[in-house]
Amino acid sequence: MLALSRAGRGAEAAFGAGVAGARSWHYGPRMQVTIVPCLSDNYAYVLLAPGSKRAVVVDPGESEPVERALSELGVTLGAILATHHHGDHVGGNSALVERFPGIKVFGYVSDRGRIPAQTDFLEHGATVNVEGLSFRALHIPGHTLGAVAYFGEGAVFTGDTLFAAGCGRLFEGTPAQMYESLNVTLAALPEATLVYCGHEYTASNLRFAAHMEPDNAAVNAKAARVAELRARGEATVPSTLAEEKATNPFMRVTSPSIVERVADSLTGDHSPAAILGAIRAAKDRF
Repeated sequence: MLALSRAGRGAEAAFGAGVAGARSWHYGPRMQVTIVPCLSDNYAYVLLAPGSKRAVVVDPGESEPVERALSELGVTLGAILATHHHGDHVGGNSALVERFPGIKVFGYVSDRGRIPAQTDFLEHGATVNVEGLSFRALHIPGHTLGAVAYFGEGAVFTGDTLFAAGCGRLFEGTPAQMYESLNVTLAALPEATLVYCGHEYTASNLRFAAHMEPDNAAVNAKAARVAELRARGEATVPSTLAEEKATNPFMRVTSPSIVERVADSLTGDHSPAAILGAIRAAKDRF
């Protein structure tokens, strides 16, 4: 796999000016990711291959910030990657398709009829080659039954299934499905994989993580870094898969401290999936 490096403003200058209200990162020679805030706390992501004038956008919750980012980057739109059907992730689809006729809209096959303007219906493991970039679709049910992650170019876009230090509510899926999605499917990716999630929930997620594991030094250190980023008004994404394994309680279901915290809510089932379900219930009440 291509080794990708994280860079700041110097890389932005090499790849193009940063977009107002957004944060641009340049990863090696393969992909630029521009973080585009949408709605109150959502993130869309504009992706560009080197030299390309046609971008890919992940989860455009609304169209106007994405169109502004594309304009300021001097590019047009070639495709939309939808991680799931919720309106705060696909609310901009129809307007973007109208603005850029003929673009492809990718989503999981079971979300047919739920993702506006969907043109391509993906199965688990499908390859998505689009605008000079290549991704593998990973079915990750739990938050919704049709949730899909896009893994490629050293990054994974996880929508509302995996957050930095957290996971999505179980609106349609089961604890067993969420356990499999996080701790089997996503956990199998390289630990250096950059994790781009759907919301800016990191600070609150880390407060819960510290509640579950008060002595976890990695959680406490990341909470301090995140507080500094938020004080400067900066995004806390991307995380890495290694960070998630060290700080995310939903990927640490065998931690003795976490198991002890939820032990009273477990009945006869002490499986990892049951523990994850108990953690999720505790987070819902937190």
